[in-house]
Amino acid sequence: MKLANSPRTGASAAHRRLVVAVCMIVTVIEGYNLIVYGSVVPLLLADPALGITDGQTGLIGGVVYLGAVLGALLAPALAERTSAKTTLATGIVVFGLGSLAFALATGGTMLAFARLLNGLGVGAALTTAMTIARDQAPARRASLVVTITMAGIPLGGVVAALLAIPVLPAFGWRTLFFVGAGLSVLIFAVLAPLRVPADPARAAADQSWTGRRKLAALVAGRGKWILLAVAGAVIANMVAWQGLNVWAAQAMIDLGFSLSSALLFTFALTGAAVLGSFVTAWAADRHGSARIAVATGTCTIAGLAGMLVLPTGPVTAAVCIAAMGVGGHSTMNLVHTTTSSVFPAPARAAALGWSNGTSFIGAFFGPTLGGMAIGAGGAHAVFGTFAVAAGVCLVAVTALAGLARAQTEVVLTAPAIRAR
Repeated sequence: MKLANSPRTGASAAHRRLVVAVCMIVTVIEGYNLIVYGSVVPLLLADPALGITDGQTGLIGGVVYLGAVLGALLAPALAERTSAKTTLATGIVVFGLGSLAFALATGGTMLAFARLLNGLGVGAALTTAMTIARDQAPARRASLVVTITMAGIPLGGVVAALLAIPVLPAFGWRTLFFVGAGLSVLIFAVLAPLRVPADPARAAADQSWTGRRKLAALVAGRGKWILLAVAGAVIANMVAWQGLNVWAAQAMIDLGFSLSSALLFTFALTGAAVLGSFVTAWAADRHGSARIAVATGTCTIAGLAGMLVLPTGPVTAAVCIAAMGVGGHSTMNLVHTTTSSVFPAPARAAALGWSNGTSFIGAFFGPTLGGMAIGAGGAHAVFGTFAVAAGVCLVAVTALAGLARAQTEVVLTAPAIRAR
């Protein structure tokens, strides 16, 4: 990936690549902190000292996304008053404290508070890391940079799953959260001395763009309709994507596969998500992120429909699961890329705060809807429910593709928006 030098900031291409790499490491640690909870649920339920029920366990797992919504929406305002680097560092500290609080929790209330705190930090850090990484690249590399950064979330989940295999039997569930807190301290130490160059366009405009003016830029012209299309796309996509992350293994067991085979399918889901996202990013940088998002949204539906209508042999299932992984993760990346590119640069953080914040709403409801579906109708009900969500996402990204093209003139004339 070639990043151009900035004459205004004096940042070299190598330094900008380093900043992107640090942002990706941040998202890996965030992904670990988000996804590690699923690995410890059986031990939490078996711990008599906690005394929590199945329903309480599900609620504790869901509140992390409520915190993430708030963190994602607050991050742009904090960055405006301080700096992007300060906001990112604050998010890291908050989700590190959340992990530590979870490791020390003695009951359900403290567990829920810790996950809420964890989500607050993750939401703020993820939005800011994406904004910083996007600022380091020219427009023609936007999809690749966002993909590199967002690849950290599923990679963090893989780290959590692999680490849980030896750690849980030997040291118990609390150790995994102490590890999460320790990783947060480590990346904070890496970030603290790092100089984070600002995007030249943002640096030049931020001095005159007030918060009110940035919000005005988001809703100018077709902007308000773009925001609605973005919200519809990311909420529906995350219902399907996060729901699959939680319920894919159980659905495959319901279809008659063994536990070991079901776990392999979940690795296929995550692995295809990471690898496929780089292919779709390459295509998006050449043909447009919104246009490729339509293709990846179709990919998600194809995988889910295949599980509903095709024979459920191991090869067919693996192909369908991989299609869901590519579609679910890539569509999210590409919608974020479109959001970051279609509005004026000074309003980028606010736009990404919107796309990230609303996406966590879908992340909260996806596992809940999946649990209701599998209880009512088994695996086919799960895949059918998520197919409906994927269909809504496809309609929204198709609308977004059309609106994004028409918004170009708004981006070009945005500096003329009157400051109020």
